[in-house]
Amino acid sequence: MSELRANGIEVPLPRRYGPGHRTYEQGMAAHRLAVAQNLPAYRDPVTGFAVFTAVFLASRGTCCDSGCRHCPFVPRRA
Repeated sequence: MSELRANGIEVPLPRRYGPGHRTYEQGMAAHRLAVAQNLPAYRDPVTGFAVFTAVFLASRGTCCDSGCRHCPFVPRRA
């Protein structure tokens, strides 16, 4: 089991997807909507790619080390 970050469901790691990213506001709105609707993923509003929600990733119980945008786990490496 991987350890969840204290705010890992609501806030992505800034180096993966932070406020400085050009699609941050749109992406976070889509993430919040998907979480509210209990969906495992949402479509990135700009690229159209599927992005897993933090809730879905947390339900897996462990980090896959793939660099997921909304990974809720404490990073294993710096």
